[in-house]
Amino acid sequence: MIERILAPGAPEPRGPYSHAVRAGDFIYVSGQVAINPQTNKLEQGTVASETRMTIENVRAILKAAGADLGDVIKCSVFLADIRDFAAMNEVYGEYFGAAKPARTTVQATLPAQGIKVEIDCVAYKPTK
Repeated sequence: MIERILAPGAPEPRGPYSHAVRAGDFIYVSGQVAINPQTNKLEQGTVASETRMTIENVRAILKAAGADLGDVIKCSVFLADIRDFAAMNEVYGEYFGAAKPARTTVQATLPAQGIKVEIDCVAYKPTK
C-alpha cells in the first residue's frame, strides 16, 4: 500500500511532490529546508538556525505519518557549503544524537539562492 502524506503544520510543498510517502512500513520524507510553516516563507539565517527549522519541518511531517525522529533510519543532508558541516552537525546531534540514523552529507547546489541546508530522510514505522 502506498499513501501520500500532506502534513498539517508543515510548509506547503513548493512543487509537484508530497511531504512524504508511506510505502508499507517505510516513510520517505521529501527534502525540507528552513521554511517557516506559519508564514510559508524561507527563513534564511545561520546554518544552525536553518538546520533547526529544517529538522522541525521533518518532525512535523513524520508526526503526520504517525512516526517521530526516533524512527528515522537514514538521512541525507545537503549543504550549500561543506565548511558548514560542524555547525550543522552540532544541531543535528541535538535532534538525532541517541537515535544515530545512517547519514550521508554532501555539498550541493540547493534549489533557491541562499539556502544553506536541505534534509530528507527515511523512517521505519510498522503500521501493525
